[in-house]
Amino acid sequence: MRRFSSYGPVDTDLHYYAPRTELVDRACASLLGEDPSRGGHYITIWAPRQRGKSWVMGQAYTILRQAKEFQVVYLSLEQMQAADNRTRVVQLIIENIGKAISIQTEHVHGLDDFDRLFTKEILPKPLILILDEFDSLPADIISGLVWVFRNIYSQRQRQTELLTTEKEYLLHSVALIGVRGVLGIENRSGSPFNVQRSLHIPNLTFAEVEAMFRWYEEESGQPVEQAVIDRLYYETRGQPGLVSWLGELMTETYNSAASQPLSMAVFEQTYGAALHILPNANILNLISKARQQPYNETVLELFKTDAKIPFYYDDPHLNFLYQNGVIDWEQEGVDSYSVKFPNPFVQRRLFHYFARQLVADTGQLYAPFEDLSAIVSPDGLNVPKLLARFERYLRENRAWLLQDAPRKSNLRPYEAVFHFILYHYLTDFLQGFQGRVWPEFPTGNGKIDLLIAYDGATYGLEVKSFTTLPGYRQALLQAAAYGRQLGLAQIALALFVEEVDDANRARYEKPYLDEASGVAVTPVFVQTGK
Repeated sequence: MRRFSSYGPVDTDLHYYAPRTELVDRACASLLGEDPSRGGHYITIWAPRQRGKSWVMGQAYTILRQAKEFQVVYLSLEQMQAADNRTRVVQLIIENIGKAISIQTEHVHGLDDFDRLFTKEILPKPLILILDEFDSLPADIISGLVWVFRNIYSQRQRQTELLTTEKEYLLHSVALIGVRGVLGIENRSGSPFNVQRSLHIPNLTFAEVEAMFRWYEEESGQPVEQAVIDRLYYETRGQPGLVSWLGELMTETYNSAASQPLSMAVFEQTYGAALHILPNANILNLISKARQQPYNETVLELFKTDAKIPFYYDDPHLNFLYQNGVIDWEQEGVDSYSVKFPNPFVQRRLFHYFARQLVADTGQLYAPFEDLSAIVSPDGLNVPKLLARFERYLRENRAWLLQDAPRKSNLRPYEAVFHFILYHYLTDFLQGFQGRVWPEFPTGNGKIDLLIAYDGATYGLEVKSFTTLPGYRQALLQAAAYGRQLGLAQIALALFVEEVDDANRARYEKPYLDEASGVAVTPVFVQTGK
């Protein structure tokens, strides 16, 4: 019986997988070329980490090897970065290509004569070359190698009258996998590899994720509840590494009753463990990239709730975070794109990480003998009054809470800092009353909803920043829609604002009843300045 696996490339004989036939066919077609007798294309395979780039190209390699008129080499370069020096790195590439197709390479010594390796004096027939983990090489070697590939490609293109087997160079096609450095982002003189086509590897679709679990269901005989598949896809957005990791945990580690259907109870236990206690190398790597300066400033900006950040691939900070899986993009209009977190799981992990780093201690939440009956009573929890108490706490402790907070160029703390403080305050406050709070991230664009459980009841709290009156009115509508989604008759709306006077507080803190949903929204200003 197969199993889910998130460690290294998926083995199609041992593991559950999505065939991704269309992507594999496109890769093969590009490397073979429209007319294989004339030559193939030099392509880059790009996507954030854990999208399945290597697996797709591994499948393409298996298919291409069946074409007897070509030699095909698949070479992973990651281990070569540990070589003693950079000359040795190139020599290792040369030696490994030579071993793969049994040719003599002793007359090719380094980068200066690297192109000789691909001449018809050395190669017996056209070569399709696939180089994985290409961007793990030192930057100057990347630049040098792609210059060679570009010159070979250009030379072959000029020999239009010759077939691919007759050209001076027999490097029929090249695929470079993991090529952030090749695309010109870090090369001040422009990309030397501007002849390439590119193949983007997307996340799995919902249908692909569902098919994997129905495959498991068929082989194991254990039914999988539809709600489990729906929730897993929502939390991962089909990110292949996360899908397989959670699939492995649910079907093995936390599958204590295999004779029963795989239920939401199993998913919740698995998801909680994945969030809090289980190591995952790719998530840890992602967090390590997100906390690096200056990229951490961009990540903190993503938690703002008042406006979306435009996505541009040539922005070096956004490109770095995108390639390392910290962010993704979504299309807003015909010619506009915005930044978002790749999925709720990653956003949640980043939120918890930065919340712990930036708010290590909340101090004294209230006086030992303070009367809190207006907030917590046998009738339930009064969230608006709890927010008012938080504002007082923030005012009284602002100096030390924000002493080491990261700040923007205008010296104001990032909006996310106040969200983290509120989250920790509510968490610590409610623990004393056997309640709990957890964040939800429904859009991936910095929007934060807090769910509160107390005495058997659920309370919703929408968190926004107040910037304009039109934005305020839109926030009321969004909060009402969120309340309706939760099945609540009322919901609180926390509006962070630099400063608000008594007159505007009295005017705009009035409850709003949304006629369409029937949900009552209680807005509460939380002043962050002074």
